[in-house]
Amino acid sequence: MAAESLLPNKILLFIFYFVVALNTSINAAANLKLSEEYENDRIMKLPHQPSTPTISQFSGYITVNEAHGRALFYWFFQAQSQPNKKPLLLWLNGGPGCSSIGYGAAVELGPLRVAKKGAALEFNPHSWNKEANLLFVESPIGVGFSYTNTSSDFDDIDDRFVAEDTYNFLVRWLKRFPQFKDHEFFISGESYAGHYVPQVAELVHERNKKREKYPYINLKGFIVGNPETNDYFDYKGLLEYAWSHSVVSDQDYKKARRACNFKLENWSTACVDAMTTVFDRYKEIDIYNIYAPSCLLKNTSAGIASENDFSNTKAQSHGFRRMKLVPGGYDPCYSTYAEGYFNRMDVQKALHINSRGLSGTVRWTVCNDSVFRSYNYTVFSVLPIYRKLIKEGLKIWMYSGDADGRVPVIGSRYCIEALELPLKTPWTSWYYKNQVGGRLVEYEGLTLVTVRGAGHLVPLNKPNEALALIHSYLSGEPLPTHR
Repeated sequence: MAAESLLPNKILLFIFYFVVALNTSINAAANLKLSEEYENDRIMKLPHQPSTPTISQFSGYITVNEAHGRALFYWFFQAQSQPNKKPLLLWLNGGPGCSSIGYGAAVELGPLRVAKKGAALEFNPHSWNKEANLLFVESPIGVGFSYTNTSSDFDDIDDRFVAEDTYNFLVRWLKRFPQFKDHEFFISGESYAGHYVPQVAELVHERNKKREKYPYINLKGFIVGNPETNDYFDYKGLLEYAWSHSVVSDQDYKKARRACNFKLENWSTACVDAMTTVFDRYKEIDIYNIYAPSCLLKNTSAGIASENDFSNTKAQSHGFRRMKLVPGGYDPCYSTYAEGYFNRMDVQKALHINSRGLSGTVRWTVCNDSVFRSYNYTVFSVLPIYRKLIKEGLKIWMYSGDADGRVPVIGSRYCIEALELPLKTPWTSWYYKNQVGGRLVEYEGLTLVTVRGAGHLVPLNKPNEALALIHSYLSGEPLPTHR
């Protein structure tokens, strides 16, 4: 009788251990599949990449919309040390239409920069992957290697479209790289990414509240450089900067002030004419770094749009000019070199571009003119998002190279003043190696940092100061305010 009563227990115990073993096997298989998936994106070595130091890097496509065949291209670098502990930092470039690969990764803050007129790569000793795991994504579709199989998608691209695709990218990228899903996550970018970044942050923040429906992303904050934020303040600052830095005459300045009401969505013909004159004055110099030399190569890419290219309704000048700081001197023609490198068949093969099943090379450009021209500008100001996310406790910084004429520090200061935040630390100098690196001012919920002598692309123009800045932001260690 006792032996008979033990039989069901033995059967139950057997079933229990069988189920445990089965679940273990299933989980192991799932983990192996995940491991294989991201390992397929590993870059062993890029053509003419320096042999040292060793760089752990991945690239490939994340599908963000299966029905339309939409996919975004990414390039990811693990942190140089302690990648399992350091935060994940997403970087976005703006335009709209400019590549985060061509700017952020290959020229500004990635560990590998295009050098020697596109013939090779060089190691960047000031890369931000010293401080974080660094993720670059080409967004929106049509930028760089990112694509869609539905041509009508290009009619719908606006800030909301970009935010949704970027959010879907993040969710699916973290599924491919699950080892980073619990890391502290920050979003960064520059120029028109001043729109992208806070809107993606808001979307992540809101969906984090619906954990029964959406996966949780450990968002901690965002940092933006020379960011387009509010059309009124940005263009008011642009005009005042041009006048205060001797780019335009008193007469040109007064004419534009009389003609333009930047609060209007649609500019008058008189305003368009006056602002065209302002941008014409920048033809002789680089609006993105007013004290730097301009590129004189006849065949260099001129940018996604001329800064004087206005429609009859509104000036839509969100482009970039090309500049690069290289050892031994300043080379403003770097975009030509980047395009030369990324259009090589061996480079595209190493980056897994051929995973799309394409033969030959894909035509890659630093900026896509058609994306810029077809973009639907539907958001006048992202300041309401700042107000909302400041209240929610996100860590928010804004930095500004003070030699940028396109999105000048004057406009950014107007934007921050409009938030009417309580002051914590008054305007003061911060230092790098006993020299003034710039100025900073801290408010409750937001910090503004200027970088002395930098243009629109701060990590390019002032790499040491930019690295000190991102270290301070991510680590919480204050920038030095004394020599």
